[in-house]
Amino acid sequence: MAKEIIVSGVRPTGNLHIGNYLGAIKQFVELQKKYKTYFFIADLHAINEPQDPKKLENQTLEIAALYLACGLEPANTTLFLQSHIPEHLELAHILSTITPVGELSRMTQYKDKVASGKPANLGLLAYPVLMAADILIYNADAVPVGEDQSQHLEFARTAARKFNARFGETFKEPKALIQKEGARIMGLDNPSKKMSKSAASANNYIGMLESEEEIRRKIKIAVTDSDKEIKFEPKTKPAISNLLIIYSQMAGEEIKSVENKYKNKSYAEFKKDLAEVIIKKLSPIQKEYMRLIENKNDLLKILKQGKEEAQTAARATMIDVRKKVGLLGE
Repeated sequence: MAKEIIVSGVRPTGNLHIGNYLGAIKQFVELQKKYKTYFFIADLHAINEPQDPKKLENQTLEIAALYLACGLEPANTTLFLQSHIPEHLELAHILSTITPVGELSRMTQYKDKVASGKPANLGLLAYPVLMAADILIYNADAVPVGEDQSQHLEFARTAARKFNARFGETFKEPKALIQKEGARIMGLDNPSKKMSKSAASANNYIGMLESEEEIRRKIKIAVTDSDKEIKFEPKTKPAISNLLIIYSQMAGEEIKSVENKYKNKSYAEFKKDLAEVIIKKLSPIQKEYMRLIENKNDLLKILKQGKEEAQTAARATMIDVRKKVGLLGE
């Protein structure tokens, strides 16, 4: 029996942080064991906003190295760059012809980004169409998504239905795969907002490649709640609850067990230990990352292998799609 297909991508912008790791990458490592997985670096999505070309190139390789250092294995997953598969753009154009502009302009993320000062260009407006193509071209059964991407996944499902209704059964309607624990890590400086690599303050997050000294500093100054009890109560104690989730996920311990361990202990003692738990988890990842990033040719070979595997699947889909919409074959 064929394995179900999982597809997901991440933009190579900013610094990957522990929120990305706990909310996505850690899950990807487990998913590759059970599913046929396509994990790509969304470099085309990245250029919807102005980027320094050299920095974008470096960050693309850095994310590839980090993915591998965290446990993604070329033998068990397909890791590639979005821009290396031109079929994504071809399918996006075809899907755009059945997508009303009004539907795109009402997308929450588009409105929020424009309101925050991001350029209201066609790439940003059409982001959901390309994202739909990214997913549908591999006949994905499911997509790991955070809450902020659920609207875009629903758009992809709608695009699949529209295409199937007009041209015949072609695409699956992928379901959302939402991780319950650790899916939404909040900022260290503001537990009401998600940890973000684009946050105004670097104290919001802990980067995957941060030094031990910096990790200890950031955890030491992380926001806590007004009382002194170390208890998991997200509604009334959001700050310490967020830190408990991080501890639990990084140490592989149940939250209740962590609570019991620090019953009647101080925030300072808990934070000191939390910093060490994070350091212990990140240290081998950082060492493997350094090995990979210093061997650029080996890294490029892995991405080339991923490109070949992904393109084989994408081309097969597009042969079918072209025929159904009436485009002549070569």
